[in-house]
This record gives sequence, C-alpha cells and structure tokens, in this order.
Amino acid sequence: MEYITHSPAQTEAVGAALAARLTPGAVIAYRGDLGAGKTAFTRGLARGLGVKENVTSPTFTIVNEYLSGKMPLFHFDMYRLGSEDELFDIGWEDYLERGGVCAVEWSENVWGAMEDAIVVTVSRIDEDTRKIVIEGGDALADLSL
Repeated sequence: MEYITHSPAQTEAVGAALAARLTPGAVIAYRGDLGAGKTAFTRGLARGLGVKENVTSPTFTIVNEYLSGKMPLFHFDMYRLGSEDELFDIGWEDYLERGGVCAVEWSENVWGAMEDAIVVTVSRIDEDTRKIVIEGGDALADLSL
C-alpha cells in the first residue's frame, strides 16, 4: 500500500488508520531518513491506539513506553545500536511478550530481529510531501483514511 501525504497531520492520519488494524504483539519496522516523518507517523499510531501521552522521539532513551492506550505502544530508536545482540540485551523479547505494539525506528540496524514485522517506509518528497509505503501484515488491506 502506498500513500502520499501533504502535511504532518495527514502522515499521522495514516498511522492512526494502521493502528486500527493492529493486534497485540505487532511489530512496525520503520525505514526512512532522518526527518522523513517516522515520529509523526508514530504520533498517529499512538492516537489510533488511544494513547494519551505526548509522543516524542526516543533518540536518547532507546525506547519510550506509552501505556495509556487500549494496548501499550513501545517506540524504539535503534540508531545507536549496532546489532540485534544489543537489542536483545535491552530486553526486546520482554517487550514482545507484553502484548503491545513495538514501533522501531532505524530497524535496519537490527533487521535480524524484525521477523514478521510490518514494514513502513517513509520518504520525503519535498518540504511537506511524504510517500508512505506499508508492506506485510496478513490482516492489512487498504487502509480507510
């Protein structure tokens, strides 16, 4: 599925629509350059899950946990990790078992751990325009926006 958005709000709307289709244990593996809109997409994902907290990038904390929604959202930033081993060292398997959604920025740094992930690629076309491609996930048909 491919979507073109023209504002952060539209990018968030695609994330919210995806959230409505997710089940506990889902893994979202993001791909995209710095500033492409991955965190904006995650804000929408959080809104779609009913998260009340303000969603921010987990760049300096590795993972932000949002527990106020209908299921937990664990937002990871793997930019500083060099391997899957480091991901497992921070408790990746524990997060998977907690029945939430794991949204992973810089997933390519830990690609071996992204088995069965839904891959969301966010590309910047120009200042306001983004191309979002969503691949994987058996239950994902075209999202109603």
